[in-house]
Amino acid sequence: MQRIRADAPARDSIHFSIGKKILMLSMAAMLPFITLALVLLVSMADYSQTYDKIVSNMTIANNYNLNFKEEMDESLYKLVVGYVDQEGIGEDDTLKDPYALIGELRGDLQKLVGVTTEPESRSWLESLLRNIDTLEKRVDDILKNIQMGGRYDQNIKELDNNIYILTELIQENIQYYIYYQTKSMETVTDALHRQIQAFILICAILVVLLVAVTTWMAFRVTRGILSPVKALQEAARKIGAGDLRVRAEVASGDEIEGLARSFDDMAEKMEALLEKTKEDERKLRWMDLRLLQEQINPHFLYNTLDTIVWLIEGEQEDKAVDMVVALSDFFRLALSRGRELISLKEEKEHIKSYLEIQSVRYRDILEYEIWIDPALDEHQILKLTLQPLVENALYHGIKYKRARGYIRVTGAKEGEDLCLTVQDDGVGMEPEELARLQKDIERPCSETDKGFGLANVNERIHMHFGPEYGMKIWSEKGKGTMVELKIPAMVKREEQEGR
Repeated sequence: MQRIRADAPARDSIHFSIGKKILMLSMAAMLPFITLALVLLVSMADYSQTYDKIVSNMTIANNYNLNFKEEMDESLYKLVVGYVDQEGIGEDDTLKDPYALIGELRGDLQKLVGVTTEPESRSWLESLLRNIDTLEKRVDDILKNIQMGGRYDQNIKELDNNIYILTELIQENIQYYIYYQTKSMETVTDALHRQIQAFILICAILVVLLVAVTTWMAFRVTRGILSPVKALQEAARKIGAGDLRVRAEVASGDEIEGLARSFDDMAEKMEALLEKTKEDERKLRWMDLRLLQEQINPHFLYNTLDTIVWLIEGEQEDKAVDMVVALSDFFRLALSRGRELISLKEEKEHIKSYLEIQSVRYRDILEYEIWIDPALDEHQILKLTLQPLVENALYHGIKYKRARGYIRVTGAKEGEDLCLTVQDDGVGMEPEELARLQKDIERPCSETDKGFGLANVNERIHMHFGPEYGMKIWSEKGKGTMVELKIPAMVKREEQEGR
């Protein structure tokens, strides 16, 4: 067993753990910057809040600066000339009720008074509110004149001498408010710039001081860490390369020594676990195959023997002999002298024997076709791969159809893979049933209640060839089901054949 040593001081000479050393180094380096960062964050938050408030206020004021005068003048003018009356003004999409306009503006201005702190801006807001009150009184006068009738000239004069002047004055007041809010924003921005400049200066001074301190502390800390870490690194590299016998010997007297002991224990357990996993995988494959055979063979054998007896009793000895030969071929190919991989030709003969036997029993409802490219005969496949799919098509597709059905087995090479399909025109499945089956075949077959044979085939393909290979299922109620297998295209070598 190879051991990698790291020279380090004895345990008694260690006064501080690595964690404490790193913590002290980190605190010494970070605390001043954290303090400055917090100060800067508070300043930025205060600036952001003030800035957002000013922008919000300006947005509200800008809305009225652009639209209020035009909408108010137009609405009052059309009321005066009789284009629309007071009751119908709300129904005209191009006009707005003067009182509604005044109410909206007054409400927003009162909100702005509550949040505006800059004196000049507040002064213009108060002036705006007074002008709004005056405007409302003039609107009252015009509407009273309209109701009394016969005062058109007086209302036109009221518009020219009062309304238009007041809306112009309100618009100017809003512009002044926006102007002073902009000045306030500039003041806030200047204050923030001054704080940032001071922060940069302080940081520059701290950096110079901290570089010297942290360099000295970092040298002391890293010198006591790097040597044992390098020993661990070398041991890990060798374990990563596959040498699970390597062990790291570290006597640094701190956490790294404990880590090295845990690392050695892990390597030892990995070595034992790898051997156990290999053995478990061999057992699992054998048990899965045995379980699949136990599921298929008894019922199939009993039914076949019953059919042979029936043929003999019916004096159809030739057919009985053919079935015995087919049954013999079926089990010979199923056992395959203990081989896990067989040729595609053998698997094709296996399902042919199975279908020949079943076609006697289900002669009134079963037709089948096997078309697999003969050029693929020497390619390798896990035994008992296609037979469970054919059996599933017969028992769950054709048998429940209650009428003549058709099973078609095909195979072709697609790139570097083999694509094998088993298709039937049986009863098919509802979408919910198909979804459950697709989920079941991706689970370990030992945990599957339904679709055991399909799950077993899919799991063995995953274990032998990888998760990128396996099974896909399509089905439609009343139209049938298709199962597709994808496996790598492999040809058995001559030297392997002779082993």
